[in-house]
Order: sequence, then structure tokens, then C-alpha cells
Amino acid sequence: MPVMSTKQATMVDVARRAGISYQTVSRVINDHPSVAPATRERVLRAIDELNYLPNAAARNLVTRRSRTVGIVSYGTTYFGPGQMLANIETSFRERDYGLTLSTLTEMSRSALHAAVLELRGRAVDGIVMITPLANIDSDEIRELCRNVPFVMIDVALGESVPSVVIDQRRGGILATRHLLDLGHREIAEIRGPADWSGAALRHEGMLAVLREAGLEPVMSVEGDWSAASGYVAARRILDAGARFSGLFASNDQMALGALRALRERGVGVPEDVSVVGFDDLPESAYFEPPLTTVHQDFVSLGRESAAYLSDLIDQRPTELMQHVLDPELVVRCSTRPWG
Repeated sequence: MPVMSTKQATMVDVARRAGISYQTVSRVINDHPSVAPATRERVLRAIDELNYLPNAAARNLVTRRSRTVGIVSYGTTYFGPGQMLANIETSFRERDYGLTLSTLTEMSRSALHAAVLELRGRAVDGIVMITPLANIDSDEIRELCRNVPFVMIDVALGESVPSVVIDQRRGGILATRHLLDLGHREIAEIRGPADWSGAALRHEGMLAVLREAGLEPVMSVEGDWSAASGYVAARRILDAGARFSGLFASNDQMALGALRALRERGVGVPEDVSVVGFDDLPESAYFEPPLTTVHQDFVSLGRESAAYLSDLIDQRPTELMQHVLDPELVVRCSTRPWG
């Protein structure tokens, strides 16, 4: 008997091919437990022969795939993780994947483990982890995911897990080198939370460039990514009497708070202090003054992540590696030559 096309085949055709009622075919498609194993196999064989795929349930039975990807995320109220999530979601939907989201309320290994186990229980085809945790244990992650393909986002450079990252260390280098190239030698820093890998890497990049020039930060104060923390940190630097002509804030929101604090103290930007941020918020071009910052390509990150995990799910030949995207410096009006 010739194989019928997807458009021609119906549930009745499948029932005839399997020699059973169409109600039984429906029960198989909906994974009803009352169907005998031998009958289930006949129906699945008929579905396969006739290429009958009326909906996702039937397709999953034949392919043993759910066409669903699980996403573990943390910190999506912040710009960077929020943009990562939005662009990853868009890229997977373009590839006809459904999505199951697990949002962590705390950034801990135990919370990550619980989220991955929950997604594995839902039989997702693969998992994306947006986890800015520092000191990820690669072996632990592999054991946790077991046979489920996964890709990690926003982990440290050099982690030996399938991952897609924007080079945060290079971003810190670009920001600091820009200030040095403008003639600044006294540079202060508002850094991000110490337990975020991105914050640590931006700080590392800054230190590497300064020390290469025989310098150290005039003062470094930790913020929590918010504009309010940037405001408080800048006031602390000013209150300490630190002499600085350059300021690197580890994200644009903290830079915004710093601009407010500097303005309140009568410190002109960029006349007295040049300020560089990180992220390139859509609003950063409209700060006063427009902010020089480091741009992260979250669109490319989403596409790379979806392509990489799709290759792993489909078992296409692909090297297990870390895909690294480079950030770019965007120069606006908050920096100027010194001296």
C-alpha cells in the first residue's frame, strides 16, 4: 500500500492501517494508559508509515521529541539577564520550539539543581541556563543534566561546558582602555555584585589594563546593579576625598545614579570626570550627558544559543565548546580627553 501524504492521511486512515477503531488511535495519540502495548505499537507504526502528524502530541509520539526547551533564568528584572531571556525566547520560537520557563528566586546551586530536575521531569528536549553564578562546577552541571542537551549562558570564560557568552572581561578592558587613551590616570570604579561572574570579569578586565599601565583603581565600591546603588557608591567615593578624573561603572543603571551624585556635588561630566558604563541601555543615549558605554549584542547571543542547542538536540556533528561574542565600545558625550 503506498504511503499517504500528511495532507491526505486522517485518523480514520491510521485506524484502518492498524486494524482498530479511530477512538483507540485517539487514545494512543493522547497517551491514554488503557491501550495495550502491542496495540500502541501498531498505531505508532501506522502513524509513521502514513506520516500522520495532526498535532504536537502525535508528532512527539513518533519522534520521541517534545519540541520544548526548558529555560532556567535568574535576575531577569535586570537589563542584561532580561535581554538574554527575551532574545533566547524569540530565537527558539522562530525554530518552532515551545518553551518552559523556570525562574530562580535565589542564586544558589540548590535552586539551580531543583529547577533543572523539574525541567527534566517535564521531558524537555534541551535546557538553556541563564545563570550568572560565579564558580560553576562543570562536572556537577553535566551530571545534573545527564542525557539532556544543555547550553549555559553568562558563565565565566573558559568554562568547559557547552555555553554561549559575551566576553565580559574584554568589555572591562575596552572601557578602561578608552579612559587611559583619553589621558586619564586616576580612575575609580563602581563594580557589580561580587557573586556575579559578569561583574567579576568586568572588574578583572579593568584591573588588567590598569596594572599593565602601572596603575591601580583610586577607589572601588560595590553596587547591586541599581541606579540607587550607583548613586550611593559615587557619593562614598566623593565623601572619601578620592581624586579621580575617570569613573567606570559596571552597568549603565549604576552609571545613571553616579551621574546624579556627581551633578549634585557640582562635578561636571565630562569636564571634571569622564564616565563609562556597561550594557548600552536603549535609554543610555538620552542620559545627560549621553553615556559612553560597552554594548552587548543580546540578539546574536539568542540566535547563537538557539542554533547551538538545536544542533545538540538533533545530534548534529558539533564541537562541545564555548561560543564567545565580543562586546563593542560605544563612545558618546560622557567622556573626553584629560589634561
